[in-house]
Amino acid sequence: MAEPVRIQKIIAASGLCSRREAERLIEEGKVRLNGKVAQLGDKALPADPIFVNNKPVIQKAEAPITLIMNKPKGFICSNEDPFHEKTVFDLLSPELARQRLFCAGRLDKDSEGLLVITNDGQLANQLTHPSRQIVKRYRLVLNKAFDHGDIPRLLEGITVEGEFLKAEKVIPAPKGGPDAKMRLEVHLHHGKKREIRRLFEAHRYFVKKLVRFQIGGIVLKHLPKGGSRILTDKEIKLLMS
Repeated sequence: MAEPVRIQKIIAASGLCSRREAERLIEEGKVRLNGKVAQLGDKALPADPIFVNNKPVIQKAEAPITLIMNKPKGFICSNEDPFHEKTVFDLLSPELARQRLFCAGRLDKDSEGLLVITNDGQLANQLTHPSRQIVKRYRLVLNKAFDHGDIPRLLEGITVEGEFLKAEKVIPAPKGGPDAKMRLEVHLHHGKKREIRRLFEAHRYFVKKLVRFQIGGIVLKHLPKGGSRILTDKEIKLLMS
């Protein structure tokens, strides 16, 4: 299923004008969406008719594309930046940045690691839907030594602000090293907003560092922070495994 996209991005992708110019046209009331004067912030699907100065905008069909990124800390996983924050899309090449891409599962601003970016709504839905139970693996550094006695409680889960949060697996780091007692590996089959951080905060821990290193059969390796690469069809099948 296709994801709705802001109309200024659709207009710019059609080659009619720049996104900034498209926003100006919307503000001037020269853009219509589904027969009504469009407003900044409106989104459209591929089948929705858009007119600029009474001329139809031809939405270009885009070939499916899926890529992975090694997300650095400090970037948000959003197509919009109302507070002028840095987004992961700022890290893409100009060619990729022109595509109508979105994140299939997010990482919060302070988290790092493996991120999937795509324009394939069906793939994104399969990747993030809890029924598929696609494993996501994370490495954590806590603010204090982890008590192994908390593992059963983390696996059992807890309700926080009306949401049930739980880990599927918790693996303490092997002994050795100055901060080994503060390091963990955590597995999830889902991924509610800030789930790991909220889950551990509910058990009196603060997550100092969180890195997602695996989704399905794809492991993050040989990709520098901020780097990205397009997945092959074979790798996409691995991703969904």
